[in-house]
Amino acid sequence: SAQIADLQQKLLDADNGDRVKQRWDSIATILEAKCALKYLLGELVSSKVQESKLQSSLQQSQASCSDVQKMLMDERNHTAELETAFQNQILVQEQQHQEKV
Repeated sequence: SAQIADLQQKLLDADNGDRVKQRWDSIATILEAKCALKYLLGELVSSKVQESKLQSSLQQSQASCSDVQKMLMDERNHTAELETAFQNQILVQEQQHQEKV
């Protein structure tokens, strides 16, 4: 029964693919061609709008990523400065301790 179900699904998939091809191949009149062209142009416009939205989203994401990278570099620099100050403090305290000893 699994094999039968698999074969039935393959037949349905093949039939759907053939139907789409037949629909385009069966355009015989100018009216049908105009309708098909109108549909395709609508799909093109829809795709262009979606592409524009995705492009805008990509640019916003890139700007956001750039901002985060800048913040990260600033934080790393600040951490390095704090670490240097801390090391200097340790040296001063060690020197004071040595003088006391």
